[in-house]
Amino acid sequence: MNWISNYVRPKINSLFSRREVPENLWTKCDECGTMLFHRELSDNLRVCTNCGHHMHLAPRDRFNALFDGGIFTEVKVPLPIEDPLKFRDQKKYPDRLRAAQKANDEAEAMLVAEGEIHKTPVVAAAQDFSFMAGSMGMYVGNAIIAAAERAVKLKRPLILFSAAGGARMQEGILSLMQMPRTTVAVEMLKEAGLPYIVVLTHPTTGGVTASYAMLGDVQIAEPNALICFAGPRVIEQTIRETLPEGFQRAEYLLDHGMLDRVTPRGQHRDELATILRMLMGLGPVVHGDLPRPVETTVPDPAPEAEALPTLDPGTASPATKT
Repeated sequence: MNWISNYVRPKINSLFSRREVPENLWTKCDECGTMLFHRELSDNLRVCTNCGHHMHLAPRDRFNALFDGGIFTEVKVPLPIEDPLKFRDQKKYPDRLRAAQKANDEAEAMLVAEGEIHKTPVVAAAQDFSFMAGSMGMYVGNAIIAAAERAVKLKRPLILFSAAGGARMQEGILSLMQMPRTTVAVEMLKEAGLPYIVVLTHPTTGGVTASYAMLGDVQIAEPNALICFAGPRVIEQTIRETLPEGFQRAEYLLDHGMLDRVTPRGQHRDELATILRMLMGLGPVVHGDLPRPVETTVPDPAPEAEALPTLDPGTASPATKT
């Protein structure tokens, strides 16, 4: 046994070697390739500080930035049948669900919550694209119905953040049935006279676009978000023509009248509060916790002075009656 080679040298190398850097400290932007420090990226709501590319943002993180003080209450969603079709491809459907739940630490692809945005009470729902591509299954349908019912009960507007690859194939026709179900839920809001605002994030495609994602009273999208039913590659292969640059992106749809505005993620909080308060007939947004103005009373004007006695012309004394 060589004591120097087997013990001394490894000990010295361990003392002077560079410590390994965790892989999750830096994130590479998919658009421009810039390496972004994780804290800086998180503080900027996962928007690239170099090119403005909007990366995936989990619903819980989105709600933490959206609601006042990051305070919100989750709305309970009824659980559907776990595997109604006994579907299996490379894995069983329940195994895929459990793997997605473990990876995302969420129950399903949509989170529903209630809280306040700039003192404006709202109900919000957000899809998680990282959970099986945000696919629309029975749980998502139940979540939107639960959100609409809660909004009607509390007389609050509903905000929905969409992000999905379409219907969930593991649930077959039951997944497609969520399109009319969610449409009825949106109609409940309209009958109650409550605003329904949709924020379309990247990507929003398939049956989601053909149902609740395009039924908002106001349609807002994040910059460069892909919004479509069939993707551009499928369309090009079908019609055998090259599509225009930026086709089916948020800016293209805004220019062609399918969206009301394209708003960066960092401005959603102020934008949504302003729009909601206008639609609800409330006063303008007050930024910050300002004290209520002190009511002041204006004093009554001073009484007119008594008229001075007139002087007799040619004398310096008041006129006297003779």
